[in-house]
Amino acid sequence: MRTSIIFLACLFSFNGGLPLAAQMQPAPKRLEGDGPWQQLIIRGVTLINGTLSPPIGPVDIVVEGNRIREIRSVGEPGAIYPASRRPQLKAGGKELQAEGMYLLPGFVDTHAHIGGVQAPNAEYVFKLWMAHGVTTILDPGSSNGLSWTLEHKRKSERNEITAPRIRAYTSFGQGAKSPISTPEEAVEWTRQNAKNGADGIKFFGSAPAIMEAALKENRQLGLRSKMHHSQTMVGRWNALQSARAGLTSMEHWYGLPEALFSDRTVQDYPLNYNYNNEFDRFSEAGRLWKQAAAPYSDHWNKVMDEMIRLDFTISPTLVIYSANRDLMRARRAEWHDKYTLPVLWDFYAPGPGKHGSYWFSWGTEQEIEWKKNYTLWMTFLREYKNRGGRVTVGTDAGFIYQLYGFAYPTELELLREAGFHPLEVIKAATLNGAEALGMDKEIGTVEVGKLADFVVIEQNPLMNFQLLYGTGAIALDDKHEPVRLGGVKYTIKDGIVYDAKKLLADVEQIVKQEKERTNYKMVQPGIKK
Repeated sequence: MRTSIIFLACLFSFNGGLPLAAQMQPAPKRLEGDGPWQQLIIRGVTLINGTLSPPIGPVDIVVEGNRIREIRSVGEPGAIYPASRRPQLKAGGKELQAEGMYLLPGFVDTHAHIGGVQAPNAEYVFKLWMAHGVTTILDPGSSNGLSWTLEHKRKSERNEITAPRIRAYTSFGQGAKSPISTPEEAVEWTRQNAKNGADGIKFFGSAPAIMEAALKENRQLGLRSKMHHSQTMVGRWNALQSARAGLTSMEHWYGLPEALFSDRTVQDYPLNYNYNNEFDRFSEAGRLWKQAAAPYSDHWNKVMDEMIRLDFTISPTLVIYSANRDLMRARRAEWHDKYTLPVLWDFYAPGPGKHGSYWFSWGTEQEIEWKKNYTLWMTFLREYKNRGGRVTVGTDAGFIYQLYGFAYPTELELLREAGFHPLEVIKAATLNGAEALGMDKEIGTVEVGKLADFVVIEQNPLMNFQLLYGTGAIALDDKHEPVRLGGVKYTIKDGIVYDAKKLLADVEQIVKQEKERTNYKMVQPGIKK
């Protein structure tokens, strides 16, 4: 999802000629983080890897520069080996004492818009992600402009800024002098997009011949692709057709129920439906999965199995529509008060011209339909995973009351609700995401030779994914008083150790200063300031 300007691209299939969103403030020079060191030894952690391996610990992890050089088991719980049997610290090295803590591969967000008019501060967005252990993102569409995104990608690679590593996709047709209307124009644009340095293409939909030409050329160039199947185009080009033509991944679920239709060819639109009316669009989308073939039916199985054979990735972004099931919960999430910028809070509020702000008369009936919708959607995802299909973690935050960073643990919780084992959830968040981005030789698991990207937390997140929220999870102390546990302790990227709680404190200060500058008072929709 994108700003209201860029959302027009989704409505009409972005083929050039539309303006980009106003560019964000660039990220400032990195002042945070400790390292990289000639040698870093993380001592005594319990490793939760992205390989479906059960946790193992204590282990010492040795990093040299930005690469993992050794992973050594150093005992068992309560019986750690003496120092002589553990990796030795070299002169100029650093030890990170992490006994009793848990370490995971850095998280990958496969659908992470860096921002736009609703969050025009790159430092704010990047630090929210890093504070929640997100060390790699895929920006679908590069709505700040490809050159801006690639500049920040390079700065992140050099660790000149505090930011996740970035993969930059471009919306199909972005920058074209006129709308792409022929296969030849599609091929020409695709070649130029590769020359411009993009990592892939984000599609919304076009005529079948144009889609086939662009996808074929993009694949031959060795680039990846993803797609939000616009409902304005999905009647003649659904998710299965995309997979057959070479699309590497889809986001959300548009186009998938349509591929599963067995007794119809079009969504059961009310005859007064208008796609430009977002209340129509999203309320009716909540009834779409029940129009598809029944779970485990012949057609349902056939479509699923073919997609898996084609090595097709699904980035469901369950979190971005979770407010449709319980709007009040999303509006009242406790992190909004401290961490949501005023401009973003205003963007969330119901109003025309703001994508995803369609809460004009949302109520019981819509939420019930969406809860049923999720049940069928989750059934497909669970079985897709069970049969060997790749499901990743993407958030699409910055819309529909979902805040950057904080949306990530929510997506993990939703995959858990869908029936994924917690270890399967972690695999989706790490190795699966790395594979989807073509980066699994570098990130996604804790293995010798890979980049030193880690998430360190004091409690076991497999027991409760809410521990990964920056605001933590509620527990009782020895005096039976409520306390907060959790929040990521350290986010480590390229061997640089970031204090995740300090990053979150920086975000809190950014929001506080903006509220003071504008004398802003946060109120709920419909209540006078």
